[in-house]
Amino acid sequence: MKSLVARRKQRGISFIGLLFVAIVLACVGVVVAQVIPTLIEYQAITKAANKAKEGNTVPEVRAIFDRAQAIDDFTSVTGKDLEVRKEGDKVVVSFAYDREIHLFGPAYLLLKYRGRSS
Repeated sequence: MKSLVARRKQRGISFIGLLFVAIVLACVGVVVAQVIPTLIEYQAITKAANKAKEGNTVPEVRAIFDRAQAIDDFTSVTGKDLEVRKEGDKVVVSFAYDREIHLFGPAYLLLKYRGRSS
C-alpha cells in the first residue's frame, strides 16, 4: 500500500513529453537562428537611412545610402529602392522590403520590413 501512495505523489515529465518539448524547442531555435540575421540587416539598413537623410538632393541621399550599404554589406535594399521626400525642412528616407525564410516543404515565413529615418 505504501508504494502505491508513493507512486501517485511522483510528478514530472515522461520521456515522450521530454522528447516532444525538445523537438518543439529545436524547431523554434532553428527559426529564431534564421530570423536574427534579418533583424541585424534591418538595423544596418535603418542606420544607413539615418546617415542618408543628411543629403540635400535625392541623388545625394541615394549615393550616401549606397556608400553605407557597401560598408555594412547588406543587399535587400539599394539606393534605388528608397523613397525620399521632404517633410517641412527635413529630409525623410523610407524603405520597405520583404524577406522569405524557407521552413520546410512548401512552408515559408514571410517577414515584411518597413522603416524610415528618424
